[in-house]
This record gives sequence, structure tokens and C-alpha cells, in this order.
Amino acid sequence: MGQKVSIIMPTYNCGKYILESIRCVQNQTHKDWELIIVDDCSMDNTKEIVEEEQRNDGRIRYVLQKKNGGAAVARNTGLDCATGDYIAFLDSDDLWTEDKLEKQLDFMKKNNAVFSATGYEKMDEAGDSLHEAMIPPKRTDYNKMLFLSDPIGNSTVMYDRNLLGDIRVPDIKKRNDFALWLKLLKHTDVVMGIPDVMMRYRVRKNSISANKIALAKYHWMLYRQVEELPLWKAGVALFCWAFVKGTGIGLKRKKV
Repeated sequence: MGQKVSIIMPTYNCGKYILESIRCVQNQTHKDWELIIVDDCSMDNTKEIVEEEQRNDGRIRYVLQKKNGGAAVARNTGLDCATGDYIAFLDSDDLWTEDKLEKQLDFMKKNNAVFSATGYEKMDEAGDSLHEAMIPPKRTDYNKMLFLSDPIGNSTVMYDRNLLGDIRVPDIKKRNDFALWLKLLKHTDVVMGIPDVMMRYRVRKNSISANKIALAKYHWMLYRQVEELPLWKAGVALFCWAFVKGTGIGLKRKKV
């Protein structure tokens, strides 16, 4: 059975960080991968940086979108281009440990897992540790994913494409990664969590996820329009999102 990993990296104006993210993929101990970078019409030097790396490494593929469509559209473009046996996601300002792919693939093989996520550490915009790591639950089913409002990190996920198929990212501007996990969990029972910290997540002041108030309406859209939850269940899910994000109860954190 093949173990080629297609790594989907949407990017928009991340020229400041993307080279470091590319390097962490190139430094992986597992070498059978392709990195599909989908540029959502960046206006900085992203194109020049990626094209230079592409010339030096044939495993890197660069796709420039014809128009800016958002992260979901970019991720779907990457999925359309993927040829691997597994799908992984890496945001263009996040970083992996060099053994991330190897250890995650080994875990999935030993545990017959088709969908998995690892722990991750938070860092600031300069790349300095914020000394906090988030650890995913050992097993997260659909309802746990819904009511814990996505307890896994986007850049930690890997799933078996051969077994789960080509599932597209729901086209919503925010929380489309969460929407994809819910969609995947209709095709498999659980996301299996790996407690090891294998990703560093860059917390940026002006990121889409930083404005929690604005996120509420996108959660509601996800619950009602994408998941088509009944009104009462959508209301409970929205309350749980606000409660979990406000208190941290239900999420496992550790100092690093």
C-alpha cells in the first residue's frame, strides 16, 4: 500500500513565512510527498519565493488561482490536484516537526486509523513559543467534534484518501476546516488523536480566527446551512462553541 502524502497548502500574502513552512516539509524524514501550494492571488513576493523552490524541488507544485476565492476554494483546488494516498494540510505560516509525517503514518498504520490529528504548540508572529500546547482527544466522533467546536488543529490533520475518497471542503469563508472534519466524520467513526506535539501554530493578531465575535455568525451558518442541524441543536452547538472557547473546558492544554 502506498504512503505518498499530498500536502495541501493554501496561501495568501504569506511571503514573510512561507519559505520556513516549505523548509519544514522538505526536512521531513518521510520523503514520499508532494506539496501543492495554492496561491489565492497574493500581492506580495509569495509567487517568486515558491517558484524558486519549485525549480529546485520537483515535489513542489505551484498553482496560482485566477481570482481570489478564499481558503476553502484554494484547498479544493489543491485536493483536485492531489495524487497521494494520504491528505495532509499545512497552513503557509505553520510549521511541522521533521518527523511529523513519519510518526503520524506509523500511528495510523498501527491503529488502523483513517483520520488522525496531532498535538500542536502555539507560537507568536515572530516564531517564539507561547508555552502552551493543545492536545487532541484520543477519539473524537461527530458529536464530540461538533460540541467541542473542533478540538483539533488544521495543520495537524492527516486522512487516508484511498479509504475516505475525494471529499471537498465546504465553501464557507471561515471555519471551512471544521466543516470538512464534520463531513469526513460522516464517512468514518472517529478522528484518532496523537498526544505528541508535532506542529507549531502561529497566532497572528489580524488572522481570520482572531475575531471571535465575527466567527459566531459563521458557526451559525455552518450549523444551519452546511450541516442542516435543527434549530435547537444548532443553538446548543453555538452555546457550546462560546462556552468552550471562553472557558477552555473540554480542551486539553499543557505547558511546554
